[in-house]
Amino acid sequence: MPAEGGKTDMERIGLFSEMEYITVGDKYVSQFNRPFNESASKNRQILPGGSKEMSNLQAGYFDPHFVRIFEGESYVNPNQVRRRYMMEEAKKNLSKAFLPSNGEKKPCGLGSYYGTIGGPVPFFSAQSKPKEKYEPPGKNLYTNPGKKGTGYGYANITIGKQFSHSSDLYDAAKLNNKKENEEHRRLLKGTAFKLNLYPREYFDTNPYMSEKPLPPIKKVEKKETVGNPFKPSSPGKKAGGMKAGTFDPYPSHSADPYVVKLKSPSSKSAKVFHPPGGPKSRPIESIMALNVKRALNTKNYKTASVQSY
Repeated sequence: MPAEGGKTDMERIGLFSEMEYITVGDKYVSQFNRPFNESASKNRQILPGGSKEMSNLQAGYFDPHFVRIFEGESYVNPNQVRRRYMMEEAKKNLSKAFLPSNGEKKPCGLGSYYGTIGGPVPFFSAQSKPKEKYEPPGKNLYTNPGKKGTGYGYANITIGKQFSHSSDLYDAAKLNNKKENEEHRRLLKGTAFKLNLYPREYFDTNPYMSEKPLPPIKKVEKKETVGNPFKPSSPGKKAGGMKAGTFDPYPSHSADPYVVKLKSPSSKSAKVFHPPGGPKSRPIESIMALNVKRALNTKNYKTASVQSY
């Protein structure tokens, strides 16, 4: 259809013409009955003679008759040809074939040269080499035998002479110390030097003494002690709908009415308070209708029956 501007749909899209429909009016052919190669079943085709198999018949070969490789050749005996060749080779021998005098020798064990080409090697011979005659050395120097004894309690068993006995006093150290003290006192000229003053540890008896007056004594402020926290004499009582859980007894009955009447507004101009409207309810689908929709859908609404629901 032409648009409002005067151009057709094909002109607006930019195509020269509408696409053709090549399958319009054709008969429906199932894909199972459709031939694989439709052109192979129409008109004349190349029909070869079929595949040939190898056999002893002439039909298995391309040539119409069997062709021999050699034409008119004579029969040759292979045994006769082989014998002639052996006779020609035997004429080339100047003498008879070489035969060793004896068979090959086998070794009789490790270290044996029997059967080898070079024979035994004199360097590896097991025979002993000739040696000079042994002359024993001269005798050792003979001395007197050593003296018996360990050295403790035995005399005259050392190389040097025996030590002579010398007496030693029992209190020799004490007597020597006494002689040294007497010699020291003899060299002193007088008594030890002593001061006439009273010995003190410091220059004054009290090193912290000061001539300045002392500051007044500070009074220590006593802090007010807080008393112990209040603890009731007994645990709190639970409210039971009577005077058991309160400090005071149950209040007396009052004669006031239960409902208080509201007074009407005195002036006509006063407006009555109207609360604003709350949220409005929305239509809610029932659970029954929801289950029906779940059971019935676009696929089974024709086959479903009313009795099944």
